[in-house]
Amino acid sequence: MIFMKKIRLITITLLLALVSACSNKVKQNELSMRNNATVSAGFDTYISISLASTTQEEFDKYFNNSVEEFKYLNELFDIYNDYEGVNNIKTINDNAGIQPVKVDKPIIDMLEISKEFYDLSNGEFDVTLGPVLKIWHNYRDEGLALMQEGKLGKTPSLDELKEAYKCTGWDNVQINKEDSTVYLTKACAGLDVGGIAKGFATEYVAKSLESQNAKVGFVDAGGNNRTINTKLDGTPWKVGIQNPNGKEGSILVVSNEGSMSFVTSGDYQRDYVSEDGNQYHHIIDPKTLFPANYYHSVSIVTNDSGVADALSTSLFTVDYETGIKLIETYKEKHPEITLEAIWILSSDKKIDTPYSKQLDSYTVLYTKGL
Repeated sequence: MIFMKKIRLITITLLLALVSACSNKVKQNELSMRNNATVSAGFDTYISISLASTTQEEFDKYFNNSVEEFKYLNELFDIYNDYEGVNNIKTINDNAGIQPVKVDKPIIDMLEISKEFYDLSNGEFDVTLGPVLKIWHNYRDEGLALMQEGKLGKTPSLDELKEAYKCTGWDNVQINKEDSTVYLTKACAGLDVGGIAKGFATEYVAKSLESQNAKVGFVDAGGNNRTINTKLDGTPWKVGIQNPNGKEGSILVVSNEGSMSFVTSGDYQRDYVSEDGNQYHHIIDPKTLFPANYYHSVSIVTNDSGVADALSTSLFTVDYETGIKLIETYKEKHPEITLEAIWILSSDKKIDTPYSKQLDSYTVLYTKGL
């Protein structure tokens, strides 16, 4: 099914696009759009929720429940911090080579999706890449701190990264669904679920809202966007795709009706400049063990936000032709879903496809359903 109708170019920001989804007139006892946001629900980002409700009290109940669910999932998927009474991804990593860890169901569910995408992408999407990503995290943190002082960061050596890579692989992961345990059999192994956690959490919260009978809404978790049904006035939702320069708002807008997820992976976040003159971002290519450099961003439009998150990460680290095949393979296995993609790359990179536009200093590629 071709779900998306068109792409429109705009000059407004994503924030304005989201505001346009909500009515400014809020009346008691009428179904009206209300909005609230927080920066304290985890995932190192803001969480914004817009919902149709008849009263402010009803909306506040929806919102507060959602914030608590985001906090809960943030604790489960955290790889850096311990929480009292919580076995999370860090607990699994800390017990690598020692013992299985009993975990809550969302961790099992998220890891099963991760394994599906590992197989689908021939290892391009790999949450077992934790030992390699830990090295990059340390170098990136140091580099960002040095940039504040007007200095340049350093680059990990390929030998250091290759040594860490020996500790990766799904053959080191044992999942026991019956006992709800996860065990990393190699002591140096480690999971990093940053490529899917926020999308999974966004979908989890959106489905929870739907189960609470929320009729119309919009969940935005730091750019991971999920709509709930069609807007009250019947007009399409509009979601902006950020300009890769990070300063000029949206480069284009995706317009749709109904429930859908929109997720973007980009090279313009969490990046630092190294002494070697290169700028390094956070999306690592498992083939090279260095940040992928095919695109500035990849955006996915599909039904499930966790799937969108995993796919945007997977496509970011492969060339365009491989990405198209990956999409086709997933759609063959899941014919019921809508799935479209947008790639933004430098204008000097030309790819032979009829589904391409030149926008400012960028080449924009998109699947034919758009």
